[in-house]
Amino acid sequence: MANLPNSEVAKASGLGGILHQLCPRCGQGKIFCTSIFRLFPRLNERCPVCGLKFEREQGYFLGAMVVSYILAIMIIPLLAAIIWVITRWDLNWVVIASVLLFIPVAPALSSFSRVLYIYFDQAIDPDES
Repeated sequence: MANLPNSEVAKASGLGGILHQLCPRCGQGKIFCTSIFRLFPRLNERCPVCGLKFEREQGYFLGAMVVSYILAIMIIPLLAAIIWVITRWDLNWVVIASVLLFIPVAPALSSFSRVLYIYFDQAIDPDES
C-alpha cells in the first residue's frame, strides 16, 4: 500500500479516514479545523492538501442531518436496552436516562454525520474540482 498514490491510499483506508475525519479524496487533509468533540467544531471550507470543497452548495449538509437522525434513532434504543438490562427500571425512567446520556454525544454525532455524508457523497458523485 506504500506505493499507491494518495487518492488510492484514501480509498484503501476509507474507514480510517472517516474515523480521523480526513479528506475522502486525498486521505491527508483534515475536514474539521477543530476537534469534533467541541460544542461547535469548525469545518474547513476546502481540503488544505488537495483543495476538495467540502460544502458543495448551500444547504449541502441537510443530508448529514438525516444521517445524524438515523444514527440517533439507532443509538437511543440501544442505550435504553442496555440501561434496562442493567437496572430493570420502569420504562419511563429508562427512556429518560437514555435521552439524558445521549444529549452530550449529540454534537459529536452531528459532526461525525457530516464526515459520513461527505464520504458517501464523494463515493456516489466524485467532485473533480
